[in-house]
Amino acid sequence: MSTEPDDTRRPDPTAPAPATATDVSIRGMPFAWFWPTLAGALAALLLRIAFSGGPGHRFSAMLGSFIYLAPAVCGAVTVYMAERIERRSWVYYLWMPWISTALFVAGTLAIFIEGIICAVVIIPLFALMGSLGGLAMGIVCRITNWPRPALYSFAFLPLVFGAIEPQWSNPEQISSTSRTLFIAAPAERVWHELNNAQGIRPSEVGDAWAYRIGVPMPVAGVTEDTPEGRVRKVQWQKDVHFDEIITEWQPLQHVKWRYRFSPDSFPAGALDDHVVIGGHYFDLRDSGYTLTPREGGTELRIDVSWRVSTRFNWYADRVAQFLLGDFSEHILRFYKVRSETAAPAA
Repeated sequence: MSTEPDDTRRPDPTAPAPATATDVSIRGMPFAWFWPTLAGALAALLLRIAFSGGPGHRFSAMLGSFIYLAPAVCGAVTVYMAERIERRSWVYYLWMPWISTALFVAGTLAIFIEGIICAVVIIPLFALMGSLGGLAMGIVCRITNWPRPALYSFAFLPLVFGAIEPQWSNPEQISSTSRTLFIAAPAERVWHELNNAQGIRPSEVGDAWAYRIGVPMPVAGVTEDTPEGRVRKVQWQKDVHFDEIITEWQPLQHVKWRYRFSPDSFPAGALDDHVVIGGHYFDLRDSGYTLTPREGGTELRIDVSWRVSTRFNWYADRVAQFLLGDFSEHILRFYKVRSETAAPAA
């Protein structure tokens, strides 16, 4: 029997790939841990540039094929490049893609293809999908001999689905929220402030989360009588303007309106262009205020409803719930302060 080593055995798929000269040079570079994350971020950034289509069209950045798969590719490339240098831990597969997806989002901001609102809102979902992509690539690297073909196939998926996904209708979800606050002022005073809010200062509403992440702050909201009926004219910062068509009107008790947006309601740059309110993916439907007399003042309730139409409604609706719920609380406080301040003077 021969005692020579058997060189024909299949390589162990769980062993890291042999280091090449390039891998060794990378390992010896300063901040060697950073280069795999940069590679992942660049791969996702290239996908974002490819997904520059308009709302409802092929290769839109709001398609599920981009939102789910681009950060997953980011995580997969990060882990693949790291595994070429040395074997990584399971924890690495999960958390290192967080850094690469954060770099990816920062890159979209740096080259002005993404707005701050969407960037802040989408980071948690991107981090989750990046971890899943990194974990999947880590498993492939540990149990197979073909991580590179797997990576190429994975990176090609967003482009395939990005071309065909617009042929499928987006699911539509209608949701609402309600908040209530007691105001130490008579209903007459509160009613006046609801229909004649002018000269709104940033300090009065600016700590709401929607405004912190870049939504323009309100400037005025005034109810006017027009030939078509009562209309509340609204102005925000950055020249944003739109109408609130009043559909229910019970003086000192209840007012409700639906929103009407015109093509020039949101000038370019006022909001992230692909998620404009009243657009393909998101819309405010109606809002209403109800005044109930209480001892010593008035109870004011706000009701807001909206629509989301995306492949990730489970996430988008929760974001809307948080932002609009927080907005509702702050706008009630605004009316409370104004009404209680004006009541003694009146």
